[in-house]
Amino acid sequence: MSPDRWILLAPILWLLAIVLGCAGRGRALARAALAAGAAVVVLVALWQLPGGMPWPIATWPGVIGSRFQLAPDALWLLLFGAIAAFFATALGTPSRNWRSWVAGAGLSMLGALGCFGLQDVTGFLVAWEVMSLGGAVLLIGERLGTMRNGRHLLFMLALLEVGAVALLAAMLMLAHAAGSLDFAAFDNVLSPHAHGHALWIGVLLLIGFGAKLGLLPFYEWYPGAYGQGSGASGALLSGIVLNAAFFALERAFTLWLPGGGLLAIVTVIAGVSSAILAVLYAFQEDDWRRLLAFSSAENAAIAITLLGAVQVFRGEGLLALASLGFVVALLHLAGHALAKGALMLAADGAFHATGSYAVSQHGLLRRSPWLYGLGVVFAGMSLAAMPPQAGFVSEWYTFQTLFQGFHLDGLAGRLTLALAGAGMALTAAIAFATFVKLVGLGTLGRPSSNDAAPGVERSHAWSCGLLGLLVLALAVGMPWWLQGLDGAMASHFAGQGSAALHNGPILVPLTDTFAFISPTLLVVVCPLLALLPLALLLRARWRLHGRRAPVWYGGCAPPPRGTTTALTFSNAMRTFYSFVYRPASEVRHEHSGSPYFVRQVHHRADVSPLFEAAVFRGPTRCVQWLAQKLGALQSGNMNIYLGLVGLLLVLILAVALI
Repeated sequence: MSPDRWILLAPILWLLAIVLGCAGRGRALARAALAAGAAVVVLVALWQLPGGMPWPIATWPGVIGSRFQLAPDALWLLLFGAIAAFFATALGTPSRNWRSWVAGAGLSMLGALGCFGLQDVTGFLVAWEVMSLGGAVLLIGERLGTMRNGRHLLFMLALLEVGAVALLAAMLMLAHAAGSLDFAAFDNVLSPHAHGHALWIGVLLLIGFGAKLGLLPFYEWYPGAYGQGSGASGALLSGIVLNAAFFALERAFTLWLPGGGLLAIVTVIAGVSSAILAVLYAFQEDDWRRLLAFSSAENAAIAITLLGAVQVFRGEGLLALASLGFVVALLHLAGHALAKGALMLAADGAFHATGSYAVSQHGLLRRSPWLYGLGVVFAGMSLAAMPPQAGFVSEWYTFQTLFQGFHLDGLAGRLTLALAGAGMALTAAIAFATFVKLVGLGTLGRPSSNDAAPGVERSHAWSCGLLGLLVLALAVGMPWWLQGLDGAMASHFAGQGSAALHNGPILVPLTDTFAFISPTLLVVVCPLLALLPLALLLRARWRLHGRRAPVWYGGCAPPPRGTTTALTFSNAMRTFYSFVYRPASEVRHEHSGSPYFVRQVHHRADVSPLFEAAVFRGPTRCVQWLAQKLGALQSGNMNIYLGLVGLLLVLILAVALI
């Protein structure tokens, strides 16, 4: 079997895992099948990059699509999503109810693979629905959230179905224009001057794919759904599933729709607004999974912003700058999949050790293998855009792409990209504070004397550490990794290549006269530069003998532990941005017999969802009112049923007579 056919082993292994999960037998074998399928995908993607899979694989016509073919950009996103999926499925869920999790994981990855490779409308929409169903099955059986009534999962499915309807409408409009259901016929089917038609289709595609990517207002299902599952589930949803959704969106925008126009500006505005709001809400969370869920929406929004910038540049024929934004979006989601996978598995490690996903100071790093701390710090640095990690490289490239707006002739495009750069700066600043909070409060600190929780298990520590090292490897090897995107650039922007994005180990945004960095050299130079302050510190310790003294607490008695809480850390931001958060605070007292003697004080502080009341509550109440009114049809009253049958006969006779 040729190397491009090896990819068929992955769905076979995942189907085996689904069968084992449904049968409730062979937990270890089911996890091994899931992980082996992800490993096959990783090996095939590494083998086929940068050229893609040149020979399409035939499937069953009319059932799951007529062709299966992985483009170079699909292989790139699939590669890094599958790496995180390998570690997540190998470790599995910490929940005892593993059967539904195994089946859901298999369905999610099977659907994601179909979204990457199936080449017609019918097959793609089936794969999209399988991926959505798999996500729900993945989460519904774990029951690791504080609220276990299923409301959050129903909310997720409802919003995803809104997106599915929008996708169906957009693809039917494209199929009508192309006269075919095959994606190959969609390429450049719309005239460059048909901006009105392209705007409606583009908005429908943004709604459809944005429902899964967490574009506003759809990101509000993220924390509730992620908070019901484990970190392993979050690693799958934030990695291979999110990458599949973005691949479908970027293929539609760069190959099917013309560049420029109002759609490009709308895409940039939606991406920037979503990134800012998502990271603001991430900063206020005190649960590992909910915080990382909002962070996933933020990073997806950054990639969508870059996609909008690509459309702006395409509209004015600046294909070199368009290819820059396209590559940066792919780089950003590659680093995000690895870093988010590391932190999601770190969350599971914290749950195993403490029994909770709360972001609080338990001193995990003091009692865990060193690889756990390494993975958490490296992944947190990447998502906070700190050098020399992969997130720093992709966000640096993001700013360089947006700063190139001065090449545009139109005032609207220049102003849009300038404001987008300011929005990205605000997003990066809040993201930095968010991951200082997560890493600092979630892993550091000195445990109390009665906190006897053990350290993180070795399996989670090793998985987290290896993913963290892969984040660094992606950044350090970026000049060589870029060569894997040559095929993607050539297929979307003829004549463009990655050679213009690096000069040896130096990374440049098309030209080294504009800006440059080198994470490859930083890894070598920074330890060498650190030798000087370390030498001065050792000399000072040798010559000057230090004296320890207690910390002064303003004349007050020192507290037993110098710790802080997630609420205290984020309260200043909550107060400053109260017009966004609309914070609520409640204090409740419990008395012991007499109202003068307080036994306990309960304090609850929360923030309100921005779109829940304005967008979702109205339709929800309408559906509930309609269901209440139609409830009489299920009363069991025979007279009502006979009346309905009689009314139906009258209508049939009326239609026949007409």
